[in-house]
Amino acid sequence: MNLPPDSVAAAIDPNPATAQMAVALAGDNWPRLLLVDDEPRLLSSLYELLRDRDYHLVTATCGSEALAQLNKLKFDLVLLDLRLPDMSGHEIMDFINAKDIAADVIVMSGDVGIEAAIGALKRGAYDYLRKPYSREELLKTVENALAQRKLAQDNARIASKLENSEKMYRYLVDSSPDIIYTLNHEGKFTFVNDRAQQLLGFTREELIGKHYSILVHDEDQERARYVFNERRVDERASRNVELRLKCNTGNGVERTFNNTLMTISLNAIGMHVPDQDIKQREFFGTYGVARDITDRKRAEEVISYQAYHDILTDLPNRMLFKDRLGLAVIQAKRKLTELAVMFVDLDRFKLVNDTLGHVKGDELLQLVALRLKDCLRRGDTLARQGGDEFTIVLPELRDRQDAKAIADKFLECLHKPFDLDGHEVHISASIGIAIYPSDGETIDELLRHADIAMYQVKALGKNGHSFYHNSMLDVSHQKIALEQSLRKALEQNELEMYYQPQVDVATGRIIGAEGLMRWNHPQRGLLSAGEFLPFAEDNGLMLPISDWMLGALCRDLLLWNAAGGDAIRLSLNLSPQYLDRGDFFEKMRGALTRYGISPAQIEVEITENICIRNPQYAIEQLNKLCQLGVSVAIDDFGTGYSSLSYLHRFPIHTIKIDQSFVKEIHDEQGHYPVILAIISIARGLGLHLVAEGVETDVQARYLEANGCTTMQGYLYHRPISLSHFIHVLQEQNRMSAPASAAPVMQAPSMIAIQA
Repeated sequence: MNLPPDSVAAAIDPNPATAQMAVALAGDNWPRLLLVDDEPRLLSSLYELLRDRDYHLVTATCGSEALAQLNKLKFDLVLLDLRLPDMSGHEIMDFINAKDIAADVIVMSGDVGIEAAIGALKRGAYDYLRKPYSREELLKTVENALAQRKLAQDNARIASKLENSEKMYRYLVDSSPDIIYTLNHEGKFTFVNDRAQQLLGFTREELIGKHYSILVHDEDQERARYVFNERRVDERASRNVELRLKCNTGNGVERTFNNTLMTISLNAIGMHVPDQDIKQREFFGTYGVARDITDRKRAEEVISYQAYHDILTDLPNRMLFKDRLGLAVIQAKRKLTELAVMFVDLDRFKLVNDTLGHVKGDELLQLVALRLKDCLRRGDTLARQGGDEFTIVLPELRDRQDAKAIADKFLECLHKPFDLDGHEVHISASIGIAIYPSDGETIDELLRHADIAMYQVKALGKNGHSFYHNSMLDVSHQKIALEQSLRKALEQNELEMYYQPQVDVATGRIIGAEGLMRWNHPQRGLLSAGEFLPFAEDNGLMLPISDWMLGALCRDLLLWNAAGGDAIRLSLNLSPQYLDRGDFFEKMRGALTRYGISPAQIEVEITENICIRNPQYAIEQLNKLCQLGVSVAIDDFGTGYSSLSYLHRFPIHTIKIDQSFVKEIHDEQGHYPVILAIISIARGLGLHLVAEGVETDVQARYLEANGCTTMQGYLYHRPISLSHFIHVLQEQNRMSAPASAAPVMQAPSMIAIQA
């Protein structure tokens, strides 16, 4: 590879600064060569000969320059002329040896005397070339010297690794937490480390020469005999055999099994001496490692329990419930009896959870589980399905009245208020019941039909129970119909964008708006985004809906700007699915270009969950948007997987305070540290700040007093249609007409797909 012309000049130039610049311009991993010759033509010829190779080349025209370069840089190879104007090459080699400089030397000299060559070789020269030398001879000598140097470095590195590995091995053995032992052919201990005393209480002296059976629990003696007396080797040797070993209390009294015996996992392999024919092997003992796994066994029991039980309520979980339901079905089929499956969903639980917080919500679930359990018969199974849903199997029913009686008990016990640290909470439940075998003969059928019956109760006003019947299948079919209707909504232009203004409370002016999707359903009327977008995400409709939304927003912006709203920002929530699609950036750029919308008027909102799905990919996509001119906001900050690192890694311009924090503001003089922390973060990082869900004057005054002046919420405006929004803009412009000459600061915009 050729060096750039500037680099060549720098390499030949004896000036150290330019020579160092040449080194910096070349490859970092190339060998570095120092060329020393007082004849400029020979030095230039040597440089030209080597410049096409992947080498760093540094030159010196006298001994003092060579010493200066050797003091400053590390070289792999020195090509050295013995006759220099200020000193001999031998003196330079003496300097290299005295300073212990790790560089090989190839001497090039026109001196025909044998003393010069002997002197160079005695000083450790790799080779001695007489001038004039052939091009091939020099190149081959340089290549061989560098190759030998690399081999020596590799060998040294390998030797260092081996030495470190040996040290680490010795350390691990010396400080092993396991019992390391050897047995002779009679099964007697010939070696045991000190760990045996720490774990079992037996000293090394007490064990050496004793048979291994003195340590093994009586019930495991037969297994131990098989393990230690087998003659297998290699892969057939005994591995991971669990034995219970006795512990010594120190006074000669053995502890009982229940509270003192330890579980030990042993790896053992036989030791053999091959005979002269190497056809048979003489067994002479066993060596192995015994590891204390008592804690692991206890942990496995806990893990096994937790795998089949809900951690919060300690009830059987979905997996264990299905096992017990399966056994109950088999038993009912054998005895020709009925059984009932109940699906219980708590009413109003989400309200309690959102109002009092998740900690109180979890406490409520625990209290509900206790009450429900008290209503069951012996042999019934209550399980937590997940969230606020419970399932029950009632085996050996006499008739349906048994199931109805228990469902009535459930409703009665839940009707009583719950006391959550002074908060009196009232809830109810919707209960669906499926009977085997009339409502299904398999686990999945019974659960599905009980679930359908439960949703029927929900639809009829909640707080009740219902037995499944076939007509309820229509409820399930409605979900399929909703999917079909949503697909048609795109084709029939039933979707519409609404806008919720964002207000600068200092001036009272609208400075932005968040775009929210609505569905003009032909039968159900106007539906909010929360009623259909989650369903769209689950059914693969989010991408076509997002494409429609992007075009609709751009079309609305044209009308918006024509009404004098070009200084007002647009906020659009971005679906994670839409960001994950590789052509999102192209879609955005194409739409803005097609409609002539300025990217500076748009801000894309992302949630914190986008930041953890595929952070590197998200960073790349968002950086593209920023290069285009679109800014980025982080929505619902603090409610998900908050991390300040996101604010540094991601190109964030705006933070939005989630309405769940704003709702907590009840006192204008109160202290709400989470909100104050978010405001401080935004101020410290120079980020724009917007508060969502502002509904009261107290909330607005508290936020404004603490530095948040941009707000949206019902206190100012509800989400409104485009025509209404344009009317509001025109009215605002009309009211401020006398001050129209004053410049208006344009805030960054925001974009997102509300889900």
